[in-house]
Amino acid sequence: MKYTDRPKYKQYKWEHKNYGQEEVNNYFVGNDRLNTQDKIVALCKTIPALNIVHSGNAGDVIYALPTIKKIYEVTGVAINLYLKTGKPLVLSGYSAHPLGAVMLNEKMVNLLSPLINAQEYIAKCEIYNGQQIHVDLDFFRAKLFSLDNTNIARWCSYITGVTPQLWQSWLTVDADRSYPNTIIVARSERYRNSFVNYSFLKNYDNLVFIGVEAEYEDMRKAIPNIKWVQVDDFLQLAQIIAGCKLFIGNQSFPFSIAEALKVPRILEIYYHTANVIPEGEGAHDFSSRIILNHW
Repeated sequence: MKYTDRPKYKQYKWEHKNYGQEEVNNYFVGNDRLNTQDKIVALCKTIPALNIVHSGNAGDVIYALPTIKKIYEVTGVAINLYLKTGKPLVLSGYSAHPLGAVMLNEKMVNLLSPLINAQEYIAKCEIYNGQQIHVDLDFFRAKLFSLDNTNIARWCSYITGVTPQLWQSWLTVDADRSYPNTIIVARSERYRNSFVNYSFLKNYDNLVFIGVEAEYEDMRKAIPNIKWVQVDDFLQLAQIIAGCKLFIGNQSFPFSIAEALKVPRILEIYYHTANVIPEGEGAHDFSSRIILNHW
C-alpha cells in the first residue's frame, strides 16, 4: 500500500496513531487540510454539501455537533455526517462497555441517526461507506492535545478552527411531556466518582433511570424505588430528557444529551478525566455527595 496507494497508506498510518511530528505539523500548516474556518468557508462556496466523518464514541459524536452546527451557520451548505463503525475501543482499565471493543457499530448508528437527522443543520447522517470526505473529525485523536483534561465539546473546534457556542443548545427535539416532575438519572460503569453515592435519592418520588440493564440493576442497589425506562432510539431518549424536571448523571452518553439540550442538569465529575464541562443556564457539577445535596 505504501508504494501503490500513498494516500490510503497515510490514512492507514494515521488511523493507527503512527504519524510522527512531521505529519502533525503538516496538518496545521498544509494547504490541503481544512483546519481553519476560512478554508472551510472557501471550499463550501464550490461544493453543494460538506461531508464530515466521525468514528465515535456516541458521546463524542454529540459533543462534535456544536462545531458542526457552527460550520453550517457560517457556510450555509448542507452537512452530511458519516459515522465510521468498527474503530477499536480502549477501555482504559474498565471491565465493560455496551459496545464491547469498538466505539461505534451499526446498531449504535441506527440509534443515533434519528436524533442527528432531526437537526436542521444536518442534511443526512448515515454509516460511512467510502464516501468522499472533506473534514475528518477523528484527527482529534492524534495526540495533538490531552483528551483527559480538555473540554470534550471543544475537541473538534481545535482541529477545524471553528468555535462553537457551547452555552447555547445544539440539539432541538419535541419534549416528551410525560416527565414534567421527574428526576432522570444515568450512571455508566465508566467515569464513576468513588466519593459519590446516590442512595439519598431514594427519598424522592418520580425517579427514572436511563441506560443499559446492568447499569440500572446496579443503581437499584442504592435507589430501590427507581424505575427503568427503555427507548427505541436516541431521539426518543432526547425527547424524554427534554421533558424532565432535572437530569443527574456522570460523564456518560445520556449527559451529553442533557448538556446539548441545556435542561437543568447536574454532572458527577470523574476527577481522573474531567473532560466534560457543563456550560450555560441550568448547569451544575459536583465532586462529592455533600455538594450534590446542596443542589
